[in-house]
Amino acid sequence: MKILKSKMQEYSISALVLSFVFVIVFVFCTSYLVPFALAQVMSSSNFKVLDQSVNFAGNNSSSTNYQMQDTVGEIATGFSSSTNYSISAGYQQMNIVAISVVPPTNVTMTPNLGGVTGGTSNGSTTFIVTTDDTAGYTSTIQASTSPALVNTSSTTNSFADYVPAGSNPDFTFAYAATSSVFAWSVQGTDADQRFLNNGSVCNSGSTSSITTCWDGLSTGTKTVADRTSNNQPSGTQSVLYFRAGIGSLRVQPNGLYVATTTLTVIPL
Repeated sequence: MKILKSKMQEYSISALVLSFVFVIVFVFCTSYLVPFALAQVMSSSNFKVLDQSVNFAGNNSSSTNYQMQDTVGEIATGFSSSTNYSISAGYQQMNIVAISVVPPTNVTMTPNLGGVTGGTSNGSTTFIVTTDDTAGYTSTIQASTSPALVNTSSTTNSFADYVPAGSNPDFTFAYAATSSVFAWSVQGTDADQRFLNNGSVCNSGSTSSITTCWDGLSTGTKTVADRTSNNQPSGTQSVLYFRAGIGSLRVQPNGLYVATTTLTVIPL
């Protein structure tokens, strides 16, 4: 008996050997930019005094609804300006909140995935926030499209935004064999409570773990990291993790897949 091999079968098999390249592009913004000039700062090995005043009275006062900080006895205080400069003279006038950010870099995820076997691809990036705001800051992430990770040749080909099993992020990244999904997580001292865990459940406990507590991106904002105090002069680093998964029974069109996200940092 002579066995013939079908050319159509050869083509179909080769067409299933796919590879994927994943890229996450960041658009970064803060709530405002404040131009300023630096002056001499009193410091020691343990402390820095950024705001200083010579006066004869002052105090912090508070009630149920308000807080007040007052200074009495300063001279030559107030606001003045020229064409090129502006001066806020005096302790209270110069007490403007400052925030600085080392923004995240774009991410190329690895490894490239094959369409026959599926698998997971990972990437990460960091950002550092430093603020003198005693109320702290908050940061959010937002996808430009829904779903977030789409094929650059055809936006109809995409990875579904990860959907946790409940209202909180999933402690473990999990997906069906017939699906392809894209998720994110954050780790760090300032990671939002939703991404903290007790060793098995997210939004419970106080531990920030690497590559746990997975959530999906959205065109709406989702909180990444926050704090309720200042962290100058060192600042705080947060690590953003991204993961794409293709199930073993999923046939995903090959190509370059890109997710564009905006990270926003706001002082409180």
